[in-house]
Amino acid sequence: MKLTKILAIASAAVLMVACNSSSKVEGSKAVRDLLPGKGEVDSTSYLLGVNFGLVMTQNGFGQLNMDQVRKGMNDALKAKGTPQDSTFAKQFKINPEEMNNIINGFLQKRSAYEGALNKEKGDAFRKDFMVKNNADSTVTGIVYLIQDSGSGVRATSDRDTVKVNYRGTLIDGTEFDSNNGISFPLNRVIPGWTEGMKLVGEGGKITLVIPADMAYGQRGPGNIGANATLVFDVDLLEVHPFVATEE
Repeated sequence: MKLTKILAIASAAVLMVACNSSSKVEGSKAVRDLLPGKGEVDSTSYLLGVNFGLVMTQNGFGQLNMDQVRKGMNDALKAKGTPQDSTFAKQFKINPEEMNNIINGFLQKRSAYEGALNKEKGDAFRKDFMVKNNADSTVTGIVYLIQDSGSGVRATSDRDTVKVNYRGTLIDGTEFDSNNGISFPLNRVIPGWTEGMKLVGEGGKITLVIPADMAYGQRGPGNIGANATLVFDVDLLEVHPFVATEE
């Protein structure tokens, strides 16, 4: 797991500092002058803080008890010996060897919460969008609003290819993707697109509000999130029916 590697590196950095932070600076002035200056120490200290902060935010830790974060850092800085010593772990409130299991368990609960919350908000958004815009819905839960029905030329097969302009947003309006003039077969995209692009004709415009189970589900990428409902504004420029290649 990528997170485990990041945390291991971060912990190793803290423990390396711990092994050296309490050491008295030794050597002649000429030797001591080789050390980083105060400005460099301050800059590096700040950037280490930024690095740890990014580990917290980019891996979905949510709100943490910063008093306990500082306590853990201080305990690591004051620790004697190294993790290889048999008595090293006794200096801490919690055995550092249990770190990955505890943190991974925490993140699993955070992920379950965020996924459930996103689904709850997404379901409410689809219902509200449908009422406010007098939109329609499919049996799979896709809510759609056709601004222009286009021509009678429509995609009918999952292997048909469409050319579109589109903009994808989360339900709070945050844009996560957009493209103009892109073509793709309908069996190479999320199920909501495969179904949704058959609802409008060539030259038409449609808004699709796609539930999580017709999009990326629990495994939504970082800029989308688990169980996110997605909104797509699409201009269907061209439809190219699938043509089977002769043997």
